[in-house]
Amino acid sequence: MYRLPWADRIAAVASLTDAKRLQLFELVAAAPGPMGRDEVAEAAGMPRSTVSFHLDRLVQDGLLAVEFHKPAGRAGPGSGRPAKMYRPVGSEVGASVPDRNYDLAGELMAAAIEASLAGGAPVGESLRAAAFRKGRELAEAAGGLEEFLAEAGYQPEQDGEGGYLLPNCPFHRLSRSHTAVVCDMNGAFLRGAAVGCGSAEERVAPAAGPGQCCARITGGD
Repeated sequence: MYRLPWADRIAAVASLTDAKRLQLFELVAAAPGPMGRDEVAEAAGMPRSTVSFHLDRLVQDGLLAVEFHKPAGRAGPGSGRPAKMYRPVGSEVGASVPDRNYDLAGELMAAAIEASLAGGAPVGESLRAAAFRKGRELAEAAGGLEEFLAEAGYQPEQDGEGGYLLPNCPFHRLSRSHTAVVCDMNGAFLRGAAVGCGSAEERVAPAAGPGQCCARITGGD
């Protein structure tokens, strides 16, 4: 499950606090297909230059994507250059402070329930397996374990012994009300991540601390 970096997600949400930008985003998002600058300017009743600035800012912030199309009904030489068109990116952008990832928890739990219903394995066993696979899959694309932990929202801090403390729990609210289930899932996810980064899953150890993750990463390879 790819997510924009936390700072980029915060910037994207903050971008929509501008009333004009929000209006243009909602207009493009509600359209049945990509829209050009002139079309957006006419629909919004704004100058083209203003629309162009805000549309490109929405692209920069990861909320809109750009496509290029020939004008409708025109093709071949002399038909004009492809027009710049805007469309929603198609994926959600959400941000919280501190960083949380409840979407990932929901994905893992849904996958576990489906696997349990299909194969008859206990849900807890299926959840650990799903979390381990996802952690390994996501971590394999990261540059290393510390980078992965940062991208996943754990805010890793070196412990001076070759390991990391994890001050932030991406599943904090769920872990308070469903501690055993969520911490079991989280531990399996981190063990999978360790393996995906070429480390031993035994580096993931229990940890205790108010407001912190229930796990830590010990020193070693």
